[in-house]
Amino acid sequence: MTDDFDTSATEPESTQPRSSIVDAALYRDGKRISTPSSLADTYRQLREDSEAMAWIGLFRPSDAELMSLAEEFDLHPLAVEDAMEAHQRPKLERYGETLFVVLRAARYLDAVEEVDFAELHLFVGPGFVITVRHGAAPNLSAVRQRMEDSPDLLRLGPEAVLYAVLDAVVDGYVPVVSGVSNDVDEIETEVFGRDPSVSRRIYELSREVLEFQRATRPLISMMRDLEAGFNKYGTDEELQRYLRDVADHVVEVTERVDGFRQVLQDILAVNATLVTQQQNEEMKALTEASYEQNEELKKISAYAAILFAPTLVGTIYGMNFDNMPETHWSLGYPFAMLLMAIVCVTLFLIFRRRGWL
Repeated sequence: MTDDFDTSATEPESTQPRSSIVDAALYRDGKRISTPSSLADTYRQLREDSEAMAWIGLFRPSDAELMSLAEEFDLHPLAVEDAMEAHQRPKLERYGETLFVVLRAARYLDAVEEVDFAELHLFVGPGFVITVRHGAAPNLSAVRQRMEDSPDLLRLGPEAVLYAVLDAVVDGYVPVVSGVSNDVDEIETEVFGRDPSVSRRIYELSREVLEFQRATRPLISMMRDLEAGFNKYGTDEELQRYLRDVADHVVEVTERVDGFRQVLQDILAVNATLVTQQQNEEMKALTEASYEQNEELKKISAYAAILFAPTLVGTIYGMNFDNMPETHWSLGYPFAMLLMAIVCVTLFLIFRRRGWL
């Protein structure tokens, strides 16, 4: 069996409780000597061989299995409770001779351009390593295979396994950093291309980067705590070098992730400025259009008023009443025409002075 498998595969219904053991093995002098089929078998063989080291890989174990491990390896109740509940922040805690480590592995999903995070718990103690996965990442089968291919490293004991897992998790951040970097570049292009949906994408990527920061930042202090205990717990010098190399990679990844956060904040500010600028341009265009409409309306109103004056005079003098002034006056027609002309010219001059015409 391996530590990496298809969790979506369906299994036939069974009345037997499902085992969460993905791989359990005993090692001596850097080589696998046994592959127990159950936790009870692992316990028995480990008691019979005091020089062996057990590496138990679990995927979403039940509470009963964790309680069994806690009783056998004297795991602290608080650590076991954290492993049961999951959803823990990355941390490293020491309970006596046992280390409890929580890591947040990540992988970049190209199809949906998203970052998928998974939680990993490790119990590292004298003669045993227990890995508890709560997600698809990381690929612990590759880690186990790497260690079994390097017996000189594996014979250094449980801390060597801890190093290998830490190294795999941190190395797994590299393609995620690359994927996020590509997303940031695409967003920059979309921002200056005035893509209306870019604001939502900036927000979603900012949340992923924030989650990424929560996964990577605690690793810096965790690696420092490990380094502080090198002399006290007699960590092998070669293993110390490996762990320091992981610490350097952690700092590098953390700096890149922090840089993404700052870049996204700057992009968000630029996008807000561009959106405001676009809105101002649209408002200016609307204002100009409204102004032009008002000017046209003024002209129409002015000409309507000018045309209304002679129409009014003509209407009055067009009424068929016998007793009307100037009706039978010989100069009535010229007088009416002159009156209409005077009114039109006067209105024209008034509107012209006011800038309506």
